[in-house]
Amino acid sequence: MMAKMEIRVIDAYVYINTKNSILFLLLKRSKTKMYEHIWQGVAGKIEKDEKSWQTAKRELHEETGLTPKKMFIADHVSKFYEAKDDRINLVPVFGIEVDTKEVVLSDEHCDHKWVTIDEALDLLVWTGQKQAIHIVNEMILSNDDRMRWSKIEV
Repeated sequence: MMAKMEIRVIDAYVYINTKNSILFLLLKRSKTKMYEHIWQGVAGKIEKDEKSWQTAKRELHEETGLTPKKMFIADHVSKFYEAKDDRINLVPVFGIEVDTKEVVLSDEHCDHKWVTIDEALDLLVWTGQKQAIHIVNEMILSNDDRMRWSKIEV
């Protein structure tokens, strides 16, 4: 039997525009979670009857206490394979701008940092994460029409 493909989780990269730069929020997974202590963006499972972008908004609030100022669909879908379930996961990616650095962590994470894109690329472990945050950053800085076409009303 062939591996099944599913869209069951999302990734979102949260950022704030400061005077000098764009800073990204990274969250450190708690010891009780799978892949303990790795750094990541906002991530979570899509609930029944929920759209992927709705999951991103919900998880943003649950994991950080933040609300989106601006939100867009990244020009990227991450993917990874789970041997246990013989499943290929396709992961929609979102960029979310916020206007405060005041984070309230859930118990899913034990720490957080606001970092530059270069620091984020050093801290993130998985290739898919690095590609995703790089594309989110590139979309924020670019002057093309992707942001207009991929905007999500918040």
